[in-house]
Amino acid sequence: MTVLESSPLVIFPNVLSPVYSLTSPQARSFFPSLQAEALRSEKMDMRKSVRPLNLAGTEQPRTYQVTATYLNVRSEPTAKSRILAVQEQGNMLQIVNVTENGWLKLKDGGYVHSGYAKKIEGQTSALSPDTVTKEKHPEQQIPKTSAKPAAKRSSDKPSAPSSSIRSVSGLEASHIKELFRGTGLAGHELEEAVLEIEDKYGINAYFTIAVMKLESGNGRSKLARGKNNLFGLNASGGSNEKALYFKSKEDCVEKVGQLLSKNYVKKGYTTIEKVAKKYCPANPKWPSLVKGIMKSDYKKI
Repeated sequence: MTVLESSPLVIFPNVLSPVYSLTSPQARSFFPSLQAEALRSEKMDMRKSVRPLNLAGTEQPRTYQVTATYLNVRSEPTAKSRILAVQEQGNMLQIVNVTENGWLKLKDGGYVHSGYAKKIEGQTSALSPDTVTKEKHPEQQIPKTSAKPAAKRSSDKPSAPSSSIRSVSGLEASHIKELFRGTGLAGHELEEAVLEIEDKYGINAYFTIAVMKLESGNGRSKLARGKNNLFGLNASGGSNEKALYFKSKEDCVEKVGQLLSKNYVKKGYTTIEKVAKKYCPANPKWPSLVKGIMKSDYKKI
């Protein structure tokens, strides 16, 4: 007798005899033990094919540690969304999910970018690639963590800028878009790039915008238009042949964030006056010019 493992299961007693299905009356009558064995096998195959469901709210938190100087907790997984709170470097976060675009969902609500927090190994968690979420409308709750609440402001106005470049501006994408309106910086999707510098390196967005405006002539300089160089990087005057070229203005903003963090903030240059001594020593008015732009921008919000 030969049994073929297919569905439905077919029995060939010999090449001349009739063919029976296990579901037929004949099969149930003559082959009860074989039928039972086939059904058990079928159930086992079904169990193997079923994957456990990841029900909402059942994920075990995974601990992450903040690596950025300051890390904004946002209402949605995008740098353009509202700031709910601010986490400081070294703080521990309880994460329950990871979005497809690289944001970490906090247990008590809100999101932080995964690029600015590291996972603490050796802890039990249900998180895996299978738990990546595609949610587009996350809960907008203020996290119950040790984070500082977002700066309180009257009439939704962000915090006033100061000389410290390591501070949270409270600016949102809509504010920055307004500050760029009427300049050569408008329409280049730079808002999120500026906010990411603040999220990742703790560099105040007012300061980044002010330096950008000053060094690029509000985005209209030859370097800004020809090389996407908004900060005069490696410029020496004249033809500026050695000035750095960037594929996009967003790339330039990200590079400046890296340079400011590595070569300035981490070496103690944390105020506008200190940065000026290294960034633009030839112009003693540079600090006052930057602060003047920051003050003017604040009034526009």
